[in-house]
Amino acid sequence: MNKVRKIVDDVLFEWMREVRRAVHQWPELAYKEEKTAEYVAQALRKLGIKHQTGVAQTGVVGRLMTSDNGPTVALRADMDALPITEDTGLPFASQNPGVMHACGHDGHIAILLGAAALLKKSPPDGNVVFLFQPAEEGEGGAKPMIEQGALEGVQVIFGGHIEGHHQTGEIGIKTGIHTSFTDYFEIRVTGKGGHAARPHEAIDAVVIASQIVVTIQTIISREIDPVFPSVLTVGYMRGGTVYNAIADKAVLKGTIRSTDEVVRTQITEKIKRLASSFAVLHDAEIKVVIKPGYPPVINEEKASAYAIHVAEKLVGKDKTISIAYPSLGGEDFSYYLQQVPGCFVRFGAAKEGHEMIASHSPRFDFDEEVLRVGAAYMSELVRYTMRKLKKGK
Repeated sequence: MNKVRKIVDDVLFEWMREVRRAVHQWPELAYKEEKTAEYVAQALRKLGIKHQTGVAQTGVVGRLMTSDNGPTVALRADMDALPITEDTGLPFASQNPGVMHACGHDGHIAILLGAAALLKKSPPDGNVVFLFQPAEEGEGGAKPMIEQGALEGVQVIFGGHIEGHHQTGEIGIKTGIHTSFTDYFEIRVTGKGGHAARPHEAIDAVVIASQIVVTIQTIISREIDPVFPSVLTVGYMRGGTVYNAIADKAVLKGTIRSTDEVVRTQITEKIKRLASSFAVLHDAEIKVVIKPGYPPVINEEKASAYAIHVAEKLVGKDKTISIAYPSLGGEDFSYYLQQVPGCFVRFGAAKEGHEMIASHSPRFDFDEEVLRVGAAYMSELVRYTMRKLKKGK
């Protein structure tokens, strides 16, 4: 951490921690990040970095322009929070009831502002675009950011995510496929309501839905090649209104995670086939709706090599973690990577006593020293990438 501390002194670190805690106290949901965006804009204004607000509704794009012909590298942070009631007991806990920064986006904002401060103080030989993006948590805010010109002139992009599965000071990098497709499905079962004492006169939507919940798992365990990681989860089930009546309707909602396009198609087709079979078996009506989610994050080879090199120089080879397998989580950073090459990394931030608390938990927290690591890393990654781009590499 000595190299990190030389780059990010205690004054800058304390400022980043203040940023993180201020943002954490006032979390905002997707496309409602007005207060967060204003805070970011004020910070960029104080740093002397030109910026545009209102991009993709609540996004902020800062531009540090030092060269008309130099390379341009983008860095991205997401800003939205989750509809979760915080249970951390932190002195700076959420003041917005029912909303919480339970995924580290408050830290991502602080890291990017810290990197911006470092790059402004000692400008690189090129241009930097700072993307403060709304709506990563399921809404896909990256797409409208791109559509509204956020990537204009950008040659390479980098992003990162705070990660409780790694220790503070560790940086995890995966070349190639890093996250999965995140498709959504909904199954609506319509049967025939009736009295609980006379089931033969009804078609029980709850029983049918329950059978689907159990049977649908065999698609993954028995019909998909196990060398391709995939998950099918039913996270929502609702049916019936009273205890002594047979429900005529039931609804299931869930997610499909896969890393291969062919397997993705197989799973969706098999869900439809299974639903059709149950409809015939029980003389019910079953409708399936499948909506595509985020594409996978695919880290480009050269950008990943840059990311690995800088991590090894900054934190050491022993703390540069080669991630062996793709995550079945999702990230809309993938949309940026469909436009320009880049790499998405993981910043270890396991906090003592919180190692086993996953993101999206009401008790989620992280070691704030990761802010120092993230800002130092991102600023050094920009400098190194620009040198490589100027050399045509």
